[in-house]
Amino acid sequence: MFPEPTAAAFEMAAALGYDGIEVMVWTDAVSQDAGALRGLAEHYGVPVRSVHAPCLLVTQRVWSPDPWQRLARSAALAESLGAPVVVVHPPFSWQREYARTFEAGLERLAGEHPGVRFAVENMFPVRMAGRQFVPYTPGWDPTRVGYDAYTLDLSHCAVSRTDPLAMADQMGDRLVHVHLGDGTGETRDEHLVPGRGNQPCGPLLDSLARRGFTGAVAVEVSTRRARSRAEREADLTEALAFARQHLGTPARTPAP
Repeated sequence: MFPEPTAAAFEMAAALGYDGIEVMVWTDAVSQDAGALRGLAEHYGVPVRSVHAPCLLVTQRVWSPDPWQRLARSAALAESLGAPVVVVHPPFSWQREYARTFEAGLERLAGEHPGVRFAVENMFPVRMAGRQFVPYTPGWDPTRVGYDAYTLDLSHCAVSRTDPLAMADQMGDRLVHVHLGDGTGETRDEHLVPGRGNQPCGPLLDSLARRGFTGAVAVEVSTRRARSRAEREADLTEALAFARQHLGTPARTPAP
C-alpha cells in the first residue's frame, strides 16, 4: 500500500478479501506498535501472518541502529500478534560484525522465540553502469549458506536471473514463506502484479502443495505509482485473483 500508511493496508485487505497481511516495520509508527496493529487486525478481521523486520536501507535506524535489537523486537512483535514468521534479509556487506555472527545469532533468537521462524530472504546483485556488485554478506543467495527457514521472493529472482522453481528446490522443506510478485529481469526490483512479467509465478504456486508447503503467500507488488486509490485496488484485486487461482484457495468474503 506504500505510500499510504499501515492502517490503509488493513482496510484494503479486508475490503478485497485477503486472508491476512504482512507488516513491514518501517518509519510509520503504527507498523512498530503491537497494540495498534492488534487493534487494526481485530477491527478489520485481518490477522497478521508475518512481520518483515526493518532491515532495508531506509529502516536502519528504526527501533535501534543495532540490527540484533531490531530482529529481537521484530520477533517480540510477531509473537504478540500471533505471526509465525519474521522475514529478514542477509546482512549488508558493511555490517561486518553482524554478518560474522549472523548464523549463530539467528540460532540464539530462534531458541528465545520458539514460536517464530526467521525466514531469510533471497536478494539480488546490483547492476549499475555496466558493473555488478553484491551488497550482501556472504551473498544474495541464502541457500549457499544454509539457514533454518527461507522466504522466496519471485521479483528478486527476476533481478538475479534465477529460476524460482530451482531455488525452491534448493530451499526444500525449509521454504516457509513466499513473496509473490513478478519481474522482467530488469536491473531494478520491479515487484509487478503476477502475470505481468516473465517469472513462473503460476507454476511456482502450483508446485507448493506437492512441496508440502504450509506457510503463507504474501502478495508483494509495488503500487507506489498508482495514480489513484482505484488503480491501486485494481492491481491488488488482480494479484489476489491470480494467487487464489493457482493455489486453489476459496475466495474470502470481503468486508462490507
